[in-house]
Amino acid sequence: MKNFRITLPVIVFSQFCGISLWFASNGVMNDLITNFNLTDSALGHLTSAVQFGFITGTLLFAILTIADRFSPSKVFLISAILGALFNIGVIWEGNSLTSLLSFRFLTGFFLAGIYPVGMKIAADYYEKGLGKSFGFLVGALVIGTALPHLLKGITDVFSWKSVLFTTSALAMLGGFLMIALVPNGPYRKPGINIDLSAFFKVFRNSNFRKAAFGYFGHMWELYAYWAFVPVMLKTYNNLHPQTGFNISVWSFLIIAIGGLACVLAGYIAKIVGTKRTAFIALLLSCVCCLISPWIFDINFESMFLAFLLFWGAVVIADSPLFSTLVAQNASPELKGTALTIVNCIGFSVTILSIQIINGMRELTNSNSIYALLALGPVLALIALSRKNKTTTPNSA
Repeated sequence: MKNFRITLPVIVFSQFCGISLWFASNGVMNDLITNFNLTDSALGHLTSAVQFGFITGTLLFAILTIADRFSPSKVFLISAILGALFNIGVIWEGNSLTSLLSFRFLTGFFLAGIYPVGMKIAADYYEKGLGKSFGFLVGALVIGTALPHLLKGITDVFSWKSVLFTTSALAMLGGFLMIALVPNGPYRKPGINIDLSAFFKVFRNSNFRKAAFGYFGHMWELYAYWAFVPVMLKTYNNLHPQTGFNISVWSFLIIAIGGLACVLAGYIAKIVGTKRTAFIALLLSCVCCLISPWIFDINFESMFLAFLLFWGAVVIADSPLFSTLVAQNASPELKGTALTIVNCIGFSVTILSIQIINGMRELTNSNSIYALLALGPVLALIALSRKNKTTTPNSA
């Protein structure tokens, strides 16, 4: 067996590379709008296309129990290569909104073989300290998600197409590193045959349900916030003409700071407890949603940016903790499928919240629309507060 000391860094780096495909179109959205004569609403539609593709992929992967029946590293590699190829399709000069949506849908579909499968690989290696491992893994997801914004912000001398080529090259690199350096983990259970009831079987555990519902509420807020961070920055610039910050770079920083928050949350959870730490992070992000309408009126640019940075940290800090609770409360032979199912439903929720915010932006110029993001966290906090007969694992 290979040296386990390099395993987690390889998984984390490979996850970072693969996930960079996720917001690749968002990082160059203004260029897409200009080059393909799109409307401003394309932001919400293209983001939702990736989410819908991911949902479709995770649903199919879950029904066919792909992550449990086949070598996760091979699934990761194949998904990374195909996702990268469809990501490059966006540069085709003959694209219309329909073809762009199709390419982003297919990219999202194969992300289903990267994000939850990467978590499955980590779970196969780290039975103890899973919360900390997931903290690093989700941290890589966050930074990978933010990367296209940074590439766009610091590479204005290059074509926007270079952002898409770079993210695709990174995804392929991550896939090859995973297959070369991360074999099947020691805690991987033998694969099972296709079990069409697996999608429902995992929810029989009440502790699993609580963790899953917490995750769903968290997802209502998360991707809508990430998708509209550039819009929030642009809105503040328009309301306060004296400001002139680089929207792409600040979008990267606001999203990427969540990666550090995920790692920190993993360590805090070892002291405070996984569920309690997730609850606190979710509560803080809920508060950010509720007070967000007033933050645009503040004339202090530094205070506005500090608020978005704080929100960017707490909005994702609970994600690895909910995934830890999901993995801990799933049957070992269905762990990969359980993680995939929860991801499938969670990302279904993101489409609804993104489209609602997108639709509200077309109806009103009010910044109060972002307070709607609090709905998910509120329901999740209620679900987590409910008591049941058995004890939820409290540490990772």
